[in-house]
Amino acid sequence: MGKVVTAKRTRARRASSVGDSLSIRVYKAMKRDIIRGIYPSGEPLSEKELAKQYKASRTPVREAALRLQEDRLLRIVPNRGYFVSPITFQELTDIYEYRVAVECAAAELAASKATESELLQKLIELSETSYQADSIESYIEFIEADTIFHVGIARLSRNQMLIKAVHESRCQMERIMYAAIDIRYFGELPTREHRAIMKDIVEHNPDAARRHMHDHIVQSKSKVLRLTVSPGGR
Repeated sequence: MGKVVTAKRTRARRASSVGDSLSIRVYKAMKRDIIRGIYPSGEPLSEKELAKQYKASRTPVREAALRLQEDRLLRIVPNRGYFVSPITFQELTDIYEYRVAVECAAAELAASKATESELLQKLIELSETSYQADSIESYIEFIEADTIFHVGIARLSRNQMLIKAVHESRCQMERIMYAAIDIRYFGELPTREHRAIMKDIVEHNPDAARRHMHDHIVQSKSKVLRLTVSPGGR
């Protein structure tokens, strides 16, 4: 009898694990597609069509939608469905205020604590990353490198809460950067700014690292506000 109960529990755990992994897969795929602008802001999404798109049942889609709502990428409207959250002027302001708060602290701590030579070297190399103004492919590669760079600085802070905060804010920043592709605006390269931040971290200068990160984020905000984002959304 005991063996039968154990076998049932094992099967139940396996089924649960499969369900969880499918839900995570759907969540990651939907998140990627929203960030990359596959679904425009405000566009209604059908649960049935999403299930078909991601080759899953409705349950994993529903679970993914709940997580995406927590990420502020999706709105769930009862009896109406799912809607891609717009990037409004207020949303932009919130994102950049949040970035200043967490990333300046991360840079300051990184300059105080940084000892991981392998990660330091990788970030120094990434600070030189550029792209070709007429190449969408190279700009997409830059977006990915930019995320690794900023999350990497948070990792150097050795503060798990800051790492999580910076990682979460990057999905919104990536979404803004991908949106710029639609209007063929790739912005100005932040290579000089990235280089200055890394110099401060390597030289263990917390005040300068905080200041340069602050200036970098503020300049990024001013560039973004020159785009087509208005108080009503993108």
